[in-house]
Amino acid sequence: MKNILLILDGLVAKNFLSRLIEVNPANNSYDVVYMNDYIVPDIQPSNFIFYKFDPTSASKLRIVLDKELHYNGMVILDNKADTVSVINNIMSYKHNFSLTVYSNWNIDIQDDKIQYYKGNEILANGLLEKLPDVPVLAQNVGLKQGEIMEIQIPFGSSYAYRYIGAIAQKDWKIFALYRNNSLVNIRPSLILKPNDIILIIGKPKVLLQVYGAITRTLGHFPMPFGNNIYIYLNLALQSESDILNIVNKGLFLYKKLKNKKLIIKITQPSTIYMIDQIEQIVSNFENIIIEIDYYFKDMQDIVKSDKKRFDVGIVVTSAKFLQISKVAKNIFDMELPIFKCGYEAIETIKYSLELLYDISDYTQISPMLFDISIQWNLKVKIINSNPLEDENRDQLVDNLENLAKIFGVDFIINTNTHNPIKELQKEKNILQILPLKHNFIQKRWSSFLNTNSDLLSYDLEQYNQILIPIVE
Repeated sequence: MKNILLILDGLVAKNFLSRLIEVNPANNSYDVVYMNDYIVPDIQPSNFIFYKFDPTSASKLRIVLDKELHYNGMVILDNKADTVSVINNIMSYKHNFSLTVYSNWNIDIQDDKIQYYKGNEILANGLLEKLPDVPVLAQNVGLKQGEIMEIQIPFGSSYAYRYIGAIAQKDWKIFALYRNNSLVNIRPSLILKPNDIILIIGKPKVLLQVYGAITRTLGHFPMPFGNNIYIYLNLALQSESDILNIVNKGLFLYKKLKNKKLIIKITQPSTIYMIDQIEQIVSNFENIIIEIDYYFKDMQDIVKSDKKRFDVGIVVTSAKFLQISKVAKNIFDMELPIFKCGYEAIETIKYSLELLYDISDYTQISPMLFDISIQWNLKVKIINSNPLEDENRDQLVDNLENLAKIFGVDFIINTNTHNPIKELQKEKNILQILPLKHNFIQKRWSSFLNTNSDLLSYDLEQYNQILIPIVE
């Protein structure tokens, strides 16, 4: 949740606050400093805290500034002198504080962290657009008035360090990207980075949803893939122990990750006993759907329909079930994250782990590593076994270290030239994060001479793993 400071006074501020409370992004909290009571609305949501005092007083303002680590601030006042005084008070105390200021005056304070919005200019542009034969420019985007929106990729976004081609763009599309004040050509292989500014086009309601998904910081997995956890079971092909292992671990994920529902699809219901057991395991939990296929439909048709119908974000299955080639193909073809249940107990997991292999793959999936770690309260381990200097690999490691600092996650890196699989096999109580690749399920005659650590890791059935889709 982002904490935002608002310093408000005047009619514009009153209308702004009313509008903000109307749309009220639930993932933000607001500290509102005001001087006059008419600013305060009748309805005061729980994520708004109001303070009545003169913000030109530096000592009083510091009490609020010390209270919380604010993401950024906004100043909307109807007096130039007060505005200047408040800016000086904030910037002298918070040197790296991003500040948005409403102003109808020429203010001499120039700082890269301050953005000025002149109300008269915005009003004039809005009226100009109503005249015929005048080019329409996007103004005030993101206010449900247009089909174009500008979004800055924040640090910690689940969209950061992802290939554009790996992002599902339904009813919306990225059509431009600015990086370091320069326009960058859009291509599927382009990786989004923090502070990139993207321009998106689509239906206004869809754009608001996309904005929310992109600007949310980590801690929302399985988004942006989907909202819910999905388990596919075949009672005729799976053993009782395998089924119970999947259900119990799926239930654990349901409690740990930020999802809405757990869907358990039961096919080929050959025994009522197993169905009763499954129902008993989940009986004390809400938002769990058990659906039984009595018509013996084809698995391909079932999972294809369920993916869309249930807004699936991650599929839970087992290493043993994935040994059946048809099952593995259908699950992989869903192009969703897969939780592959290993033999280790899920309750004992203390670390999330990446064994770095192909850098482009791990650049795509690494944001999910931290997203999962934050929700699960896991420490992060990296095995970097490349003995050669690689600029891209070094950059990825630096990005991982920076994300660890930003989100306060314990970070351990093991750099060596030894056999990476042997290093991996020394680990216990881990959740391994891997890229999802279709060659994992292709028949392999021997792994003795194979140097692909992703393939070799996938074959290790003792570890619980999450496979993340990538652009191959």
